[in-house]
Formats: sequence, structure tokens, C-alpha cells
Amino acid sequence: MDLMTERGLDLLDRTSIHPTAIVAHGAELGPGVEVGPFCTVGPNVVIEAGAKLISHVVVEGHTRIGENAQLFPFCTVGMAPQDLKYKGEPTRCEIGARTLVREHCTIHRGTATGLGVTRVGNDCMLMAVVHVAHDCQLGSNVIVANNAVMGGHVTIDDYAVIGGAAAIHQFVRIGRAAMIGGVSGVEADVIPFGSVIGNRARLAALNVIGLKRRGFTKSQIQRLHIAFRSLFGKEGVFAQRLEATRARFGNDPLVAEVLAFIDAPSHRGLIRAD
Repeated sequence: MDLMTERGLDLLDRTSIHPTAIVAHGAELGPGVEVGPFCTVGPNVVIEAGAKLISHVVVEGHTRIGENAQLFPFCTVGMAPQDLKYKGEPTRCEIGARTLVREHCTIHRGTATGLGVTRVGNDCMLMAVVHVAHDCQLGSNVIVANNAVMGGHVTIDDYAVIGGAAAIHQFVRIGRAAMIGGVSGVEADVIPFGSVIGNRARLAALNVIGLKRRGFTKSQIQRLHIAFRSLFGKEGVFAQRLEATRARFGNDPLVAEVLAFIDAPSHRGLIRAD
């Protein structure tokens, strides 16, 4: 390896802190981390290799920022929760690898009376002015569009898409690859692969576009669609339709995932079709 290549690799590995940034004693910064102008990093923060705080970013609390994540101007991560029961306990916040946190996002740390940690998974994108409240749990590859907000303890599974200006009630669960339409008020749980819209949100259909993008086959989607109609048809009692669907389609992996989601404990109940 020649000298110029060695110098180039050294520059890539070197942590860069702008002169106007404030990084508290005790903060841990990995190789290649960039802390831009006017950023503030607290003493209990860990920023992993290659992550970038572009400018005017505040990271506080017991917070971990994953490898190659990017935090854009005026976002705040790991600040105290908006919960009157919170008394300064050392709760946590975790942002996954390669996740993008855009301008003016707010992500609060957990509470001692909740899970104690707020998590955003790997490869997520939180667009501008998104609010992730205390104890929320976002999976990987989640997209949250501009101005969407969520109350505390919300769970959003992998590959879900949250439309712009949606509002998600505390303790709501959003299943894998579900789609929440823009400006929807979501006050109950959304099944995996479901698509909801409206204020208050109603279950409109399956998220077929999302299923195709995730690589599910035509036959898988068709079978899931038949099970969806069986579950959410208007004839009969829901509990009876649930058991009939379980008996007919329970061995199908995608349908089984939906059934398991419905069976799991819920604080808010389930959003159903009209």
C-alpha cells in the first residue's frame, strides 16, 4: 500500500469535530465520526463508526447512534421524555445503523415506568419534523414521512410506512409492512400487511404495493388476500371469522403472522375494515 493510500484511509478513520461543536467529556466517538458545526453531544452518548451529525444537532442522555447513521440539522435525540412521571432516571435511546434522521425530528429517551428505552432500528428514514415519543420501538427499514407523530409506547414493525402528518395513539402496534395513509389518525392496532387511512383510520385493504416491493410472490399475495376477505368480511361475528380463517389458512406463514399479531396482547384493540 503506497503512502497516499495510507493517508487516505487514515483520514477516513479519523474523528472530525467542528470547532464550534461541544462534545462533553465521557462521550464515546468511533472512527470516522463527523460532528458538524454547533452540535452538542452529551457525556453519556456513544456514536459508532462513520456516523454524521451534520450541524445544529443535539444528542443527550444515555444514547447510542449506530454506524453510518446521519442526523440532520436541528434534530434532537435522547432528550428527556414528555412524561410528568419522569424523574430523571438514566433511561436510554438507540438509533440503528444507517438510519437517517432528518431536520427537526425529535426522538425522546424511554421512561422508567415503560420499557426504559426508545429504539429506532437499522436503515430507517425519519423525514422532517417527525416525533418519536418515549418508549417507542421502531423496527428496521421503517419509513416515517414528514410531520408524522406518535405517542409513547408505539410499536412499528419492519418495513412499515407511515404517511405524512399521520398521528399514532400511544400503545398502538403497527404490523410488519403495513401502510398508514397520510393525515390518518390511528387509535388502534394495524395488522401486518394492512393499509389504513382516514380520521379515525379504517382498514381499507392490504398493502399490496408494499408486498410486491418486499418480493412476495403473486400466489402468496393472492392467498393472503383471500384470508383478508375471510377475516374482515361483514358476515358473522369477528371471533367466528377469526377461527374459520385460522382453520383454513393457519398453515400459511403470512396468514399465521397476521393471526399471531391479532392474538397478541393489545392495549388499544384492532382496527378493522368498514
